[in-house]
Amino acid sequence: MPQHSVWTELPRRRYLRSAAPWRSGAYLLGGALLGALTLVVGLALTAVGAALTLVLVGLPLLAALPLTGIPVAALERRRLLLVDPAPAPSPHRTPKAPGIPAWFRLRVKEQATWRELAYTLLFALVLWLLDLTVLACTVALPALLVAAPAHLAAAGGPGNGIRPAKLWLVDTYPAAGATALIGLALLLVLAYPLGAYAAGRAAFARLLLSPRDSELAAGLAEVTRSRARLVDAFEAERRRIERDLHDGAQQRLVALTMSLGLARLDAAPGSALADRLATAHDEAGRVLAELRELIHGIHPQVLADYGLAAAIEDVADRCPVPVETAGVRLPRLPESVESAGYFAVREALANVGKHSGATRVRVTAAHTDGVLRVDVYDDGRGGADPDRGTGLTGLADRLAVLDGTLTVTSPQGGPTTLSVEIPCEPRAQSAPAA
Repeated sequence: MPQHSVWTELPRRRYLRSAAPWRSGAYLLGGALLGALTLVVGLALTAVGAALTLVLVGLPLLAALPLTGIPVAALERRRLLLVDPAPAPSPHRTPKAPGIPAWFRLRVKEQATWRELAYTLLFALVLWLLDLTVLACTVALPALLVAAPAHLAAAGGPGNGIRPAKLWLVDTYPAAGATALIGLALLLVLAYPLGAYAAGRAAFARLLLSPRDSELAAGLAEVTRSRARLVDAFEAERRRIERDLHDGAQQRLVALTMSLGLARLDAAPGSALADRLATAHDEAGRVLAELRELIHGIHPQVLADYGLAAAIEDVADRCPVPVETAGVRLPRLPESVESAGYFAVREALANVGKHSGATRVRVTAAHTDGVLRVDVYDDGRGGADPDRGTGLTGLADRLAVLDGTLTVTSPQGGPTTLSVEIPCEPRAQSAPAA
């Protein structure tokens, strides 16, 4: 892939020594060949479709002709890389439903499809002829003059006059050499208009074949909606796992613990069986405690029932460092936002307890102007770096899915402030029953 566009290389002194003239010539040569092929194929498809229309077989073929611009445009966007290294993305969206009918309906409705068809028609009827003409004037003509000595030798030598490029008579080797020098000078001089035309031609193609701002905005909105659906699906799966653990494995462990406790009562005190039952009972109790902690970490019930403010209070109570949470008052927010905010606070407090050496922590949270902002401040030793911690990196990725941001300010020696911002609106409250 070229490092610089032809338009950038044109004013530089090294333009003639660079690959820009060669890339320009290759771009125009490819355009001439592809344009001629497009014209032939287009005429053939139209003729076949019109002929088959008599028996109604050609109607689908004629209906698909407006879509012939799509493959031509895709190839043209790739050819632009010869002149300009900046990629030209496709303006087309992905159909919401699988199958050819959904794809066809979407493509027919898109403005980009009709722009590509207009470009293809212009390409097949006009542009490739212009490309060929520019190549003939800037490359073929000087090349014929440069080849004058070889042409004269092939014609039988001096005395057998030739007319290079049909311009003037040359019948001696000195005249042929002078003609070759003129052709070489023209080749160098005309390399500049060759590059300028190629750059302008590529800019015109990019104007028609690249997505408009509205199409980019629509594509970005679709990506945002897709990411939101992924987050919702992830949260639903998380809650399902929590429910299965809570209602399944945890209940069985509770029953097992009770059975072991009753068995201990029936065993003779001080016997080997009583000792083994006591060990098993204690181990089951520890497993049950770990399972409950795991369930709480997956998605705490307090978060689902009472919201983010209550969940922050809950995780603060379990932090080994004293945490101040005065003033945390929040409305109910979308579940994905509450979950992301909760895990941000939990990760921050976990890091405080493990690494910071802090003596106090302050957590504030507020929802203003459509943005949830959560700040976790500690007076520890500082030096926290998101690039060195997979927890903070994963948290930043999780927030990015919601268009949120994570900011960590942690100079050496402290203090450390972790700030989370997530754009969101309060959750709609259901109206009370009459």
